[in-house]
Amino acid sequence: MPHDASTDVRARVIDAIERQAPLAIVGGGTKHFLGREVQGEPLALGDHRGVVDYHPEELVLTARAGTPLSELETLLAEQGQMFAFEPPHFGAAATLGGTIAANLSGPRRAYAGAARDFVLGTRIVNGRGEILRFGGEVMKNVAGYDLSRLVTGAMGTLGVILDISLKVLPRPRETLTLVQSLAPRAAIENLCRWAAAPLPISASCIEDEHLYVRLSGTSSALAEARVTIGGEVLEDADTFWLEVREQRRPFFAGETQLWRISLPPAAPLDLPGEQVIEWGGALHWLKSDAPAATIRATAAEHGGHAMLFRSPARPDSPWHPLPEPLMQLHKRIKAAMDPHDIFNRGRMYAEF
Repeated sequence: MPHDASTDVRARVIDAIERQAPLAIVGGGTKHFLGREVQGEPLALGDHRGVVDYHPEELVLTARAGTPLSELETLLAEQGQMFAFEPPHFGAAATLGGTIAANLSGPRRAYAGAARDFVLGTRIVNGRGEILRFGGEVMKNVAGYDLSRLVTGAMGTLGVILDISLKVLPRPRETLTLVQSLAPRAAIENLCRWAAAPLPISASCIEDEHLYVRLSGTSSALAEARVTIGGEVLEDADTFWLEVREQRRPFFAGETQLWRISLPPAAPLDLPGEQVIEWGGALHWLKSDAPAATIRATAAEHGGHAMLFRSPARPDSPWHPLPEPLMQLHKRIKAAMDPHDIFNRGRMYAEF
């Protein structure tokens, strides 16, 4: 019988519980910059890798958490399929587990859904050293709490993700990117108007007074949408969207603090600094030295929230502060899943 690396992971967790020694979960290390500094001994998942099951005809893929994201994307491309949420890598060593733990999605997110929306099931080791399975390999299979999606975006604070089952989608037949010179406010107004129409938009970006819109679908659908949207065809569009996804555009260079601000699409964001806007106006990347309290208060005023995504110094409070009732709920969930406070202690909030 082949050796199951999940047994080793479980043994490490049980040992840590007995010693009351916190663990810092490590995949490819490409998301290390996110959140607060983690306390604990490294728990490496690089050896827990490989495809568990893949049914192209059913659009379902199950893989171990340490599997490199690039390997899975190559496998899917061979079958004409893809991760619909277009996950950013932020490095060649990016793993599936890190992507799901951070709930990271790329340019397609506003039009296809977030990483969490495509998680069908997970297998984890909880803070009692138990291996638990949540969900399955179909979109709806059980009633009750969807804990597989709860651990998505929890930054490893609720358990060690072992395996993930995901719904995948066929790659679009054709893509086309249009670009036009347009002020940000006018660009957002257009994007909001187009969102109400049956247009095959799969990504948008506002950068340097230019609006970029990617269309995905059949040639006839793209031709009709091109008449409505206008603009010129962008050459080498794949490279452009890769640079947006991986934050390789010139905007993202430098040491200025980078904020990730989520807002209702039509909401304005009048703050000092430079911005790149994605997701039809719902995601603002802001480079600014304005005080954190000012940025968060402005985001909250418009019904949004702000996360300090990158900073020259490790932030003490990267996430938008939670109201006390919501913080208490988070603590209760943490206590239920990880009663000994073993996993990624302090990664999201100082309280856990």
